Amino acid sequence: MLKRKMTDQLLAWKSNRRQAHEPQALLVKGARQVGKTYTITQFGENAYASFISLNFIEHPELKSVFEGPLTPQEIKERISLFNSGASFVPGDTLLFLDEIQDCPKARTALKFLAQDPDIDVIASGSLLGLNYMNDSSIPVGYERQIEMFGLDFEEFLWALGLGDTPFDAFRRHLATLEPFNQAILEKYLRHFRQYIAVGGMPAVVSVYVDSKNYGKTYEVQKQLLNTYLDDIAKFAEANVRNKARECYLSVPRQLAKENTKFRYGLVEKRGTARKFETALDWLRDANLVRYCYAVKTPEFPLKAYEDESKFRLYLNDTGLLCAMFGFEMMAALIEDTLKGPMKGGIYENAIACSLVKAGLSLHYWMNKGATQEIEFLFDKNAGVVPVEVKAGRGSTASLDAFLERDGVEAGYKLHAGNVGKVGKKFSLPYFMSSLVGEVSTR
Repeated sequence: MLKRKMTDQLLAWKSNRRQAHEPQALLVKGARQVGKTYTITQFGENAYASFISLNFIEHPELKSVFEGPLTPQEIKERISLFNSGASFVPGDTLLFLDEIQDCPKARTALKFLAQDPDIDVIASGSLLGLNYMNDSSIPVGYERQIEMFGLDFEEFLWALGLGDTPFDAFRRHLATLEPFNQAILEKYLRHFRQYIAVGGMPAVVSVYVDSKNYGKTYEVQKQLLNTYLDDIAKFAEANVRNKARECYLSVPRQLAKENTKFRYGLVEKRGTARKFETALDWLRDANLVRYCYAVKTPEFPLKAYEDESKFRLYLNDTGLLCAMFGFEMMAALIEDTLKGPMKGGIYENAIACSLVKAGLSLHYWMNKGATQEIEFLFDKNAGVVPVEVKAGRGSTASLDAFLERDGVEAGYKLHAGNVGKVGKKFSLPYFMSSLVGEVSTR
């Protein structure tokens, strides 16, 4: 069983709801196959006397539970008609509404269910889980939303059986800036390359951990890729499904370029934003891709300076990205023989995923002459923090110049080297990328 950080968030939500007596349901959103159903089910079965689950995709007939009056009592009565074994233990029952995007009226009912002191309610949504039919009412004030991702690097190390020791050590090195022993550094750089190649999808990680067989791991990755492509065909509107598929499959080609700004011409010859932007938005809403917008001016708050016409696109999982290239990519990554722009693109995608999972936003900046580029920027302490990703061991001219700007207190170079600090520039190995937001810049 994979240990997930989401379990701690669920426990905290339960505790806070009880202590504060808050009438609030929880909506866990995220891409399909990231472990929402499994994690919530394990939590419900272990933390409550009674756990009741309704999955609206597996059992579409359950939508009728939410036809008619939406008082908690009547909903519970209708649930008991479909599930004679459902037991509502007062104060110790979790009702789980899975794949809630398939039942808009269940989303509306969250407002009323959240006010029932006898039950806790968690819903999960994937794909276009937040874009509901016009006749549904969003339960503003009665719903808390959190996002679930695939495994991050720390969870991956847990899956390998390494426990909390590695990240405890990473944080100590971050606080003291003491370099790693070279053997330990190489060990975790290799683990991070394994993580990039395998990715964070629970089904893939489980097969890898159980078998240590990259061939079997790759087969599961291909199955998940096909599932995502099938989801696009099934759930996307007819006028965008083919375009969304082509945009999704174009990401490896996009990342293989030196300047990874998204190019519509790589999706289709003479492709335009007008033709493909709706399809790209669908992929984003489905949590299959992440936008990283350019900023016209690298100043706080970054959101105010976004240039929506210029962006980079990253896949939600590097394992699936690598699988798009074929099985040989695994060996090239793990053995560190990959060269050229594609190496930079894959590492950028990996760092983008790490930053998002750490709760940081994604922006990038390039000066007008394209002579300076910062791969990632995030807001902190009413200022801007730059992050430069080095696929090799080259210099950091762009980062060095950026750090001379007024008000920039620190910046990060992520590389295949050791921990260090020169002036305002922190150098950190890739595997510490999720910790950049934890460093004090003052």
